[in-house]
Amino acid sequence: MANSMDDEDVLAHAYDRALGLEKSGDLDAAAEAYLDVLKLDPADHCGASVRLAAMGRGAAPAKAPDAYVATLFDQHADIFDMMLVDQLGYSVPLQLRQVMIDMDLGPFERMLDLGCGTGLSGEALRDRTVHASGVDVSENMVEIAHDKEVYEALYVGEAIRFLNDHAEEPWDLVVATDVLPYLGAVEDLFDGVAARITDDGLFCFSTETQPEAMLDGRDFIVGPKQRFAHAADYIRSALVERAFECLVFAPIIVRYDEGEAINGFLVLAQMKRVQAKRADQAGQNS
Repeated sequence: MANSMDDEDVLAHAYDRALGLEKSGDLDAAAEAYLDVLKLDPADHCGASVRLAAMGRGAAPAKAPDAYVATLFDQHADIFDMMLVDQLGYSVPLQLRQVMIDMDLGPFERMLDLGCGTGLSGEALRDRTVHASGVDVSENMVEIAHDKEVYEALYVGEAIRFLNDHAEEPWDLVVATDVLPYLGAVEDLFDGVAARITDDGLFCFSTETQPEAMLDGRDFIVGPKQRFAHAADYIRSALVERAFECLVFAPIIVRYDEGEAINGFLVLAQMKRVQAKRADQAGQNS
């Protein structure tokens, strides 16, 4: 991002101009303006690439830019819990907790909370695990999570890089609630989780979706609220390819936006690496 105050002002003005054009309905002019924003700020702190995709004026990126996600959550950290839970009716961590209780899953030795934010999942699942670690790209969010004292370890960083860089003892519970709405292609994340989870570990996450007509055969799109939505078949296939077995793939209301329910899925998948290896060996020997 620009280093000087003058450059930041130029970028803010360019973004405000593009946003104004979008809101006025002049999408062609808005698209050109967002491209100008990207020229000023290739790291894309403003999320111009995501807005272009949501407008149908650009391909959906593989993920929301890290700089954009960090900036977005750093700015809203102080009011995040109130905004997400009270205003948007977000309750995925509590829904996940109830499913785990109903299915008698746990307790777990080591939990990793990807995209932990202010610690909502950590709070909900604290009594389900002995040791809890959290990681989030937003430093301000991690500071709030730290104050809640629900994690033994907290890290500031991007989830996929964290999984690739931290070759410590594997986790038997990996949670990623409200992570996939900022991620389009899930392969790298699922690869990272598969590499760092125990042979019978549980991977729990939520994702948003859109009607089939809107998805139009695509694995994922950026929806009208600038969040990624995924096709159920795409998620299922990506899990199976990495030796996960879906225990739960349940439709849920992820949250509300201006009174409208945002639909998605709550997924609980168990690693079956040993069984997959045995099956492969049996196939090779037959």
